[in-house]
Amino acid sequence: MTEPHLSSEQRRVLQLLSDAEPRGITETLWPVHGFSGELLSGLVLAGLATMAGETLRTEGDIIEVVLVRITDAGRTALEG
Repeated sequence: MTEPHLSSEQRRVLQLLSDAEPRGITETLWPVHGFSGELLSGLVLAGLATMAGETLRTEGDIIEVVLVRITDAGRTALEG
């Protein structure tokens, strides 16, 4: 299997996810960083990122969030 060619935007996303380890970044913050849902979906479909639901407590409230994390394949692609 060949390494995926990353665009500068994909590389920027993967670097952001790598810097946010081990927690990841909530899906709702993607527009704040200027990233589209389409870009995020592409990285997940390529196996470079993963999305998982998580329950968080904040000042007595319980909220459900979707966290996006880099995968091992994403780290390898970023290094390559």
